[in-house]
Amino acid sequence: MRISHPPALRASRTVTDPPAWAGLQRELFAAQEKAWRIFSGRYTEGDGRLVFRDRLGQGLDGRDGVDDFYEAFFNWPTLYLLGGSDDVLAAARRHWRGVTAQLSEMGMLVDGFERGYDWFHQGEGLLLFYGLCLAEPEDGELRELAARFADLYLPGGPNYDPEHRVIRAPHNGAAGPRWGFSDHDVYFPWSLALRPYGLPLDWIDEAAPFDELAADPARARAYGKVMWERMGRGDTIVNLAATSLVANAYLLGGEQRHAAWVREYVDAWRERLDGREIVPDNAGTHGIVGEHLDGRWYGGHYGWSWPHGLPPVGSAAIIGAANAALLTGDRSYLELARNPLDAVLREAAPRRPAEVSTITKRWRPHLRGLADEPTLLAPMRRDDSGWFDHNVMPTQLPVALWHFSRDAADRERIDRLREASSWDWTAVHTQRTKEESGHEEPWYEYLAGRNPGYPERMLRSAADSCAERVAAIENDPVDPAVGPDAFGIHDWQDRNPVVTEALLQLTTGSPQVLYNGGLAQMHVRYFDAGRRRPGLPPDVAALVSAIDPDRTVIELVNLGGAERSLVVQGGAFAEHRIDTAGADDEPPRPVGGPHVGVRLPARTQVRLTLSMTLHAARPVIATPPWEVAG
Repeated sequence: MRISHPPALRASRTVTDPPAWAGLQRELFAAQEKAWRIFSGRYTEGDGRLVFRDRLGQGLDGRDGVDDFYEAFFNWPTLYLLGGSDDVLAAARRHWRGVTAQLSEMGMLVDGFERGYDWFHQGEGLLLFYGLCLAEPEDGELRELAARFADLYLPGGPNYDPEHRVIRAPHNGAAGPRWGFSDHDVYFPWSLALRPYGLPLDWIDEAAPFDELAADPARARAYGKVMWERMGRGDTIVNLAATSLVANAYLLGGEQRHAAWVREYVDAWRERLDGREIVPDNAGTHGIVGEHLDGRWYGGHYGWSWPHGLPPVGSAAIIGAANAALLTGDRSYLELARNPLDAVLREAAPRRPAEVSTITKRWRPHLRGLADEPTLLAPMRRDDSGWFDHNVMPTQLPVALWHFSRDAADRERIDRLREASSWDWTAVHTQRTKEESGHEEPWYEYLAGRNPGYPERMLRSAADSCAERVAAIENDPVDPAVGPDAFGIHDWQDRNPVVTEALLQLTTGSPQVLYNGGLAQMHVRYFDAGRRRPGLPPDVAALVSAIDPDRTVIELVNLGGAERSLVVQGGAFAEHRIDTAGADDEPPRPVGGPHVGVRLPARTQVRLTLSMTLHAARPVIATPPWEVAG
């Protein structure tokens, strides 16, 4: 804990006509306090586990499902961190413990950690744990688990080969490398749901049209055997998401061995990029790119060719690069993150959405009515035939990179995307994916000064999404005493009524976390000095309208009848130094640290203007100094 007391600013403007966004924001907090209780009461049991009478761990796809149980609560700690009640954090902790016990009983976990699966999914399932660690950094149980989980990937642990700097297999975890993709058979396809993605390796002799393999078990086993020999061992780029697990341990404990491993492992992937135009997605058991794929830099599990291409590759590259840059201060790591984005953008071109069959539901509201109007589409995947599978660029990736770096070149990449889009970037669509994101474009336009009505429209949209989820819970036809079967476990995510994207954007100046295993990257955080806990105090609303390092602007409003005090922190991990802070039109005051205090008498508001130096301090998850200097 830093012992110096932060300087404090004081609000002096009386609130006579509260801004609409402030009232809407507090209403959204209140609505979610009711909504998560409805979800918890409908879908969980007394010890926090989900109502589920079926079983995981069986059949050809028996390694899947752990993430889906944790994902139902992934953003509940975030709601607490932003200002939600103590109860929502207690519920999140209870559900995490209950689900962990439930999955352990099914044999899906070993000592509290997943036995072995890919990091595209493990990253999703760990978001709840990361959120709890950020919310309760002094908790001994969480700190012990964070260090023990990290040890699974450090030298001496079961998953990492320090000689060749590889995570040994695409499926990995508490039981070490989990070779191949199933514990029972080499059969592929193991699910007809994979049909839209085609074959992972369409160039091997055993390949055949998907439907032919699905109809012929003997051919499917022959194909699967070769596929698993080539793709079921060695390293894959989505394993970079494991750096969040180890970085989380470092942020809690400060042990240099954790930071050293993150640097070492990300360095290995940087070296695999050296001399190539595009970052590869695979390295064999000896660390050689293409070692098991006849020299191909593409074709790894959850890589460039199969099943999704850029979304997992780009997300993992950003997560790994950001973690390394955060822990070392070396911004050159971000070149690894930029590479996959620029690689697909070089191949992007205007196309008519009507000509593309793979447009995802994320973009359908944006492109409605524009089927015959060209817009920029980029290829998501690459195989022997070249680039294919065109779609709208996943905007959350370049936005997350720019938010971390704040570099002009990263902002220019987003501007190029905006200029080449035929759809309206200012529009707010009431849609909600399981990632609880999807509104990066209108938020970006708001920060650029081109979307002034965004806060009110976004808050209303978030409230509507919350209400839609509550209605879905109340009308759910599944027997509440039995729960879904193993094919219906995604329904919990679809009905999770907690919505934090709007609050993250508007109160902290930050995008939603990268869903496949990213750590929270907040521009600012708040702590309630009166209750000595994270989050905005009761009755207080916040709006961040600018996040430039030399000019961060925050409007704070106290709508209540009691004085409130809070601490504003630079960065999720106190990594940003606040150089100066000013209240309204007063001259700025020197700060020289990550915290500044603010006093808000009853029914007052204040505009803070902060200048910051980003990533100027060692990152740490810790509580701030609670005494607010006068």
